[in-house]
Amino acid sequence: MSSTRDQIIEATAELLEKQGYRATGLNQIVEESGAPKGSLYYYFPGGKEEFGTEAVNKVAQEVHQRIETSLAAIEDPGEAVAAFILRVAQHVRTSNFLKGGPITSVALDACTTSERLNEVCRETYDLWQSAFVEKLVRSGFSLARSKRLAGLIIASIEGAIVLSRTNRSSEPLEHIAAELKLLLQTTHPK
Repeated sequence: MSSTRDQIIEATAELLEKQGYRATGLNQIVEESGAPKGSLYYYFPGGKEEFGTEAVNKVAQEVHQRIETSLAAIEDPGEAVAAFILRVAQHVRTSNFLKGGPITSVALDACTTSERLNEVCRETYDLWQSAFVEKLVRSGFSLARSKRLAGLIIASIEGAIVLSRTNRSSEPLEHIAAELKLLLQTTHPK
């Protein structure tokens, strides 16, 4: 059974993914987590920014692990990246387009309102990119090229998630999966 602190972080992470940082209120976190309101400040004396940061960190680690696991399952980097993106598309679709891009809205909110949250979002994107960089380097791409491609992959996924949720269609994600697969396969240094 998870602790009250963990329940607060989990509820915050779910709400941030669905509706963003600004739209997520303390009362809603209390209701979703089932935690007493006083426990928010007991466990997180820094307030909403602190448990928002903890929620982003939790999601960062979970998604990083999913990326690494997915990429390790398929040898060909183009196929591996495409398979991961198609899993993301399935997640977005099965959530009825309510989920996907678990830190996107936080990153957009935080870039002007909270340096602490902005920093944790930057670190999260760097962490996720590092998983793609490692896969690409192991596949024979140079480190410099791998870093550029990993940035393209993350930017493509994040943008396609926004388009998918907006259009209520997984096609943007499916399209970038196909295009990134093609790009990686045709530029792969064999």
